[in-house]
Amino acid sequence: MVNIEKIKLMNKLAMYEKGEGKKYLPVSKYYRSDYLGQALIRNAFVVVFGYFLILATVALYFSDYLMNNIHRMDLRLLGMYLLLGFAVLLVFYTVLTYIVYTVKYFRAKRSVKEYYRLLTVLDKMYEREDRHDEDRDKTGGV
Repeated sequence: MVNIEKIKLMNKLAMYEKGEGKKYLPVSKYYRSDYLGQALIRNAFVVVFGYFLILATVALYFSDYLMNNIHRMDLRLLGMYLLLGFAVLLVFYTVLTYIVYTVKYFRAKRSVKEYYRLLTVLDKMYEREDRHDEDRDKTGGV
């Protein structure tokens, strides 16, 4: 016999897996520290690459000025400013990444928790159905 509630629940679970679940289910496989650590490492590489790309672009743009005035510049001070700028940028994006990925992680956990609760409900429906079938087989009913 067809159980309408079970079909509705399976449909809801399948819709979740095809929609929200595509982005939330992979996140649920990580511990929070692993998920954040991976995001922060990726962020560090992107910031380093981006900073040096911007630095190279600015140096190319002002290359004529740099070539004419390099002997007059205080290169130590310039280097300190560049390192300070890099440190500020890295700290800013690290904090931003930490906040964004923490929020993503907890949203995913909350969403997947509801998904697993519905899976448990479906499992209990199957168990009840199996027990009912076993009882019917023992009594010889059809």
